[in-house]
Amino acid sequence: MKTIEGGVCAPADFLAAGVRCGIKAGASKRDLALVYSRRPCASAAVFTSNLVRAASVTISREHSRAGRVRALVANSGNANACTGGAGLEAARRMAALASERLGIPAEETAVASTGVIGVPLPLERIEAGMAELVSSLAADGGEAALEAIMTTDTRKKSAAVEFNLPTGGVAPGPVPVRIGAMTKGSGMIHPNMATMICVITTDAAITAHALDRALRGAVNRSFNRLTIDGDMSTNDMALVMANGAAGNPLIDDDGPAWAAFASALEAVCAGLARAMARDGEGATRLLTVTVSGAAREQDAAVLARSVAGSNLVKAACFGADANWGRVLCALGYAGIPFAPEETSVEFVSAAGSVTVCENGGSVPFSEELAKKILLHEEIEIRAVVGNGPGEASAWGCDLTYDYVKINGDYRS
Repeated sequence: MKTIEGGVCAPADFLAAGVRCGIKAGASKRDLALVYSRRPCASAAVFTSNLVRAASVTISREHSRAGRVRALVANSGNANACTGGAGLEAARRMAALASERLGIPAEETAVASTGVIGVPLPLERIEAGMAELVSSLAADGGEAALEAIMTTDTRKKSAAVEFNLPTGGVAPGPVPVRIGAMTKGSGMIHPNMATMICVITTDAAITAHALDRALRGAVNRSFNRLTIDGDMSTNDMALVMANGAAGNPLIDDDGPAWAAFASALEAVCAGLARAMARDGEGATRLLTVTVSGAAREQDAAVLARSVAGSNLVKAACFGADANWGRVLCALGYAGIPFAPEETSVEFVSAAGSVTVCENGGSVPFSEELAKKILLHEEIEIRAVVGNGPGEASAWGCDLTYDYVKINGDYRS
C-alpha cells in the first residue's frame, strides 16, 4: 500500500467541489461541499449514537439504507440540529437540490451538517449556492470540499492510498485499487462514534453488505478509539462510497480480497483518527495510549480510551508532568477487570522513554528525562496490565487553556 495525492478524488470517477454561500453570517470561508461519483455506487455509513440527532443524520440514515448513495452534500456553519420539523424539511430539500442538478434520485444523495446547534438552517443561501457548487465539480476539487466542511479545525485532514487487490488467480491478476478520504473534527469528540464528518471514496467493486462490514470494523478500530473532550456530537457521520471503476472482481465475501480491502480501509481511518486527535481544539500534543496484556483486544481498547479521555491525564500531558498515578486511576475506573499490582506504565516520545511505574507502584526515574519526553508534540503512554493477548491503542490530546477559550464563545 502506498500513499498518494488527491484525497476523495484519488479514486477514479469521483469529483468534488466547495463554495462559499454565507451560511454563517460574517464567515468568509467556503461552507458548502459536494462529493459525487460519475458512476452508481455501493455505499455504507455509520452515524452518531447520540439520541439527540441532527436532521442531516435522520435523512442520511433513510437514504443510506438501500446502500446506493453516490453523492454527499455537506455544510459547515450550522448543525441543523434541534430544529424540529423545519430542520428535517431543510435537510431533505438540501439533498433534493443537489440531486436535481446532478440528475440522480434524491435517495442516492446523503447530507451532512456541522456547526452551531439549535439555529435554523438558512436553506435559501444553500439553494442560491447549489448551481455554483455543482458546476464547480472537478477531479481536483477535494481540497475545496475539505475546506468547506471545516469548523474549528486548524489542519486539513485527508488521505489517499493505492494498493493491489488480490483476485485469487483470476485474470488479470492483482488489480490496483484506490481509497480516498477527508474528515473534519477537532472538538466535541467522544465515541461512539467520534464527532466528525468523514467521507470515504473508493473505486473498488464491492457489495454494500461487504462494504458495511469493512466500514464498521475500521470505525471500531479507529474513530471509536478517539476522544478529545468527552462530548459526543449530534451530527457524527462516516460515509463510504464504492463505484467499482477499478474493475476488480466483485467483492462479496470474506476472502483475501475483502481482507485486503478492509485492512487498507482501517489504515486510512486510523490515520485520520490520529490527525483529528492532533488537531484537538487547543491541543499542543498528540496523545497515544497503548494498553497490552489485557484479556481481549476490546478490553484493552476500553482501558486505553479511559486513559486517553481522562482530563487529569490530559492536563498532566499539557504540563509535561509525569503523574503516572493518574494513568492507573483512569485504568481503574474503566470498568474492565485487570491486576493493578501487575501493571507497569511507560512514557515514550521521540525524546526517549522512561518507566515510571512497575507492579502497580513507583520506581526511581529521572524527572528531568520524563519532562523532556512529555514536552514532545507526540507522546505515547504504554501500560501493561497483565499477560493476556489483548492489545489496543486509543488517541487523544492534551487539555489546554485554549480549549476553554475556543468553547467559551463558540457561537460568536
